[in-house]
Amino acid sequence: MSLRNPVYAALTGPHAHLAEVGGNARRYPSAVAPFLALPEDPTAEDWTDAATLLGPGTTGALMRPEFAVPESFKLDRQFDLVQFVAPDGLAAPDDEAIVLAANDVAEMLALVARTDPGPFRSRTIELGTYLGIRRNGELIAMAGTRFALPHHTEISAVCTHPSYQGQGLASRLIRAVAHRIESTGRTPFLHTGGTNSGAIRLYRSLGFSLSNEMKVTVVQAV
Repeated sequence: MSLRNPVYAALTGPHAHLAEVGGNARRYPSAVAPFLALPEDPTAEDWTDAATLLGPGTTGALMRPEFAVPESFKLDRQFDLVQFVAPDGLAAPDDEAIVLAANDVAEMLALVARTDPGPFRSRTIELGTYLGIRRNGELIAMAGTRFALPHHTEISAVCTHPSYQGQGLASRLIRAVAHRIESTGRTPFLHTGGTNSGAIRLYRSLGFSLSNEMKVTVVQAV
């Protein structure tokens, strides 16, 4: 069931070293990612632990199929998410893709601000390996790995500068990141918004298959 509750699978598995913990509740440090995680069938005690872990007025994003939000939390917002798993034969290295490092974060944040591929913060780079493509010294495209599960690793932050879109850079980086994931023995997967028709079209063209329809539910402890 880990793909249906990927944040919890990551924070109780390969990303356990990053987890802030309260009982059965888990969260990433806020500078890393906004995600909160609970067991598959959370109890009232689990929700209480989550509220304590977040603190009053603080939001956390849960990524899983839809569920009832208890009265101890305020629903901040919710949107549809679709999850895809990579096909065999997707992976391919790319000679132009370079590994990005901490000194690239300012440029990565600027690219994310222009393209909005999803949450990316000052320490998100700690979640995995991020690859980028530069032209004339400028970072124009990137993609990397976010949630690490026992058998899967997520491709995330796929984005291209508007001036360079339509050149196949996203596809190349997805294949290059998949190559790195497969070298670890895991299977690549990814998420995108349920209404993001352009991204869905791209992923289907690369052979990705739908694995789950989910929700991102942002809650606030009250």
